[in-house]
Amino acid sequence: MNVLAALLALGLLVVIHEAGHFLAAVGQGIRVNGFSVGFGPALIKREHKGVTYALRLLPLGGFVSFPDDDEDSTIPEDDPDLLRNRPIPQRILVISAGVIANLLLAWVVLVGQSAVVGIPAGAQPGVMVVSVQPGEAAALAGLKAGDRIVSLNDVTLGEGQKAVESLVKRIQSSPDTSLALVSEAGRGDSAGSQRQLVLTPTDRDGLGRIGAQLQANLGTAVHRSSNPLEPLSYGTSQVARLVRNTVVGYGGLITNFGQTAQQVSGPVKIVEMGAQLSSQGGGGLVLFTALISVNLAVLNALPLPLLDGGQLVLLLLEALRGRPLPERFQLAVMQSGLLLLLGLSVVLIVRDTSQLPVIQQLTGR
Repeated sequence: MNVLAALLALGLLVVIHEAGHFLAAVGQGIRVNGFSVGFGPALIKREHKGVTYALRLLPLGGFVSFPDDDEDSTIPEDDPDLLRNRPIPQRILVISAGVIANLLLAWVVLVGQSAVVGIPAGAQPGVMVVSVQPGEAAALAGLKAGDRIVSLNDVTLGEGQKAVESLVKRIQSSPDTSLALVSEAGRGDSAGSQRQLVLTPTDRDGLGRIGAQLQANLGTAVHRSSNPLEPLSYGTSQVARLVRNTVVGYGGLITNFGQTAQQVSGPVKIVEMGAQLSSQGGGGLVLFTALISVNLAVLNALPLPLLDGGQLVLLLLEALRGRPLPERFQLAVMQSGLLLLLGLSVVLIVRDTSQLPVIQQLTGR
């Protein structure tokens, strides 16, 4: 059930992203001929008012298609409602709308949660374990998603992001060194009980790694908002924090590729993390939705082929040249981007699938 909830959340994020592009185009009177979730052969396909809506085999994203790219289209090339014939600002809005939609979704779910459930009272002592990778040091030590790490080597952890940074720094500086932890169970029959664990970070390129995602312990205590603006302020600050942390994470791929690349997650790992978070209740699922929605927005904003950011770069180059780029050049860029995306997706799916507990049991790992 938790896996299903994570898959539904991921599907919602893809639909919202593509709906951003679709609505931005339709709202400006630009012709659209397709709205697809996924890639490859269509499993379900329906046509309505000249637009083909499809659910496709490979759930690795989605796309909105335009008559501009259809060689069999009967629409004249000089039709003013074709995307390529619209002014640059209108086309920029269409391309940027997917990123905007994902950021808006993250903001809406965080504001909605704080308005309905309440606003977290603030950081509490300790560090929360958000997700744990099977077979890694954290899992071998007995840590589980939802646990709270209370102390490290008999030193009580503080609160907030400083506590997280302090713990991560100590882990990274202790490869193959045993660390004594005290953790508090976050759910189940043993919720609230404390355990003493021995954690031995794995040595990877000279840094200790434990295979777990950590965050500040916000606690379960909440307070009702004193005025309608408080949830808006809270949601805005949280989205800004998620964007900042995500940008820093992607920046690490450039400045420290060898170590950061090991932490990149594919679709399988993302669903696994979503299932772990959703098992903590509605709050965990909201956090997962907001986190992945912001990640999807930042990822698509990168200036890479086939992504929205890459499309914007081509559009800006066209604006500077005063005329469209050669079609052969654009096609080569798009094809290289597609091969890169599919290749990376296959590698990540194979790697993450091999790390699932059931696969490790079957292979005796």
